[in-house]
Amino acid sequence: MVSVSARSSRAQDDGLRVLPDPGPPKGEPRSPVRRALAVRLTGLLVAVAVLAVIVVLSIAVGAKSIPFWDVVQGLLSPDGSENAVIVQDYRVSRTLLGVAVGIGLGLSGAVMQALTRNPLADPGLLGIESGASAAVVIAIGGFGVTSLMGYVWFAFAGSVLVAVLVYVLGALGRGAATPVRLILAGTAINATLIACISAVTFLDDEAFGELRMWAVGTLAGRESAVLPQVAPFLIAGTVIALFLAGSLNALALGDETGKALGAHVIRTRVFGVLAVTLLCGAATAAIGPVGFVGLIVPHVTRMITGPDMRWVLAYCVVLSPALLLGADVLGRVVVRPDELAVGIVTAAIGAPVLVALVRTRKVPQL
Repeated sequence: MVSVSARSSRAQDDGLRVLPDPGPPKGEPRSPVRRALAVRLTGLLVAVAVLAVIVVLSIAVGAKSIPFWDVVQGLLSPDGSENAVIVQDYRVSRTLLGVAVGIGLGLSGAVMQALTRNPLADPGLLGIESGASAAVVIAIGGFGVTSLMGYVWFAFAGSVLVAVLVYVLGALGRGAATPVRLILAGTAINATLIACISAVTFLDDEAFGELRMWAVGTLAGRESAVLPQVAPFLIAGTVIALFLAGSLNALALGDETGKALGAHVIRTRVFGVLAVTLLCGAATAAIGPVGFVGLIVPHVTRMITGPDMRWVLAYCVVLSPALLLGADVLGRVVVRPDELAVGIVTAAIGAPVLVALVRTRKVPQL
């Protein structure tokens, strides 16, 4: 093969005039691939900017009205005043917890939908949230645990146990655990656990009063020590989920095609369930069950990026905490000076949005 410089030198030696490479004609539209890449990158940058704005609002807005510059001073040079303590000890830790939990819920929803090849699937279908609630009921009724820090470990253990049980039940019989088997096993266990939790809590309203506060899902009143406890599980689940992006793309084409493309079906499903368990279990243990974040964000993301899981997961890392924190800020404003739990706000926002998305003809399929 003759290089361009070699051809130019040969042409000059022959006395010919060398014209520059004209390149692609001016005004020619970019290829669809480059145009899609530009749209995805632009959208991701916009999403990052939106998250940054909501983080600022989450720190600046609260039950007590604090001037914005006092908030800035409390962040940069805390002087021990009441406003600085509120900003440093309560609002910053609450915001960081919201970001971490939002990432966990969004990624777990995206991985769950990819594993089941169902765009409307939710980690709750695996019974993970019900497993956490059942474990908290056992902690209160059986062991007399009354603190939130005690709930965290019970809730996480319950999530893990239920996820393992669902996978074992889904894998029983001939063949591997299929998406349909996992959904059926998770739905059956979820219904059973909800019935048991309701029956037990109605027996002693006073003892399970704290459970009702945890069960609505809220960022309010969470101690700053909660985030360091659940952070290792959220980080591990995030790393596993991001590494599975390529394999999940292959499985989206079907098990046989995925195998032909080099994906290990069973290993991908096992690690996928592990990622969902770590992410959703830790998030639920930290603030209680919060619906619709893990369902709607991946759904909306696919309308922007398409089914490519590399982009879906990247968008979920940004948009999920934006939705959770935005709902939390809204809950602080609408009933001021009281607050609405973030789980109630996400349900109020998520239900009509989900109905609108399902009714549109542009719903992306997996």
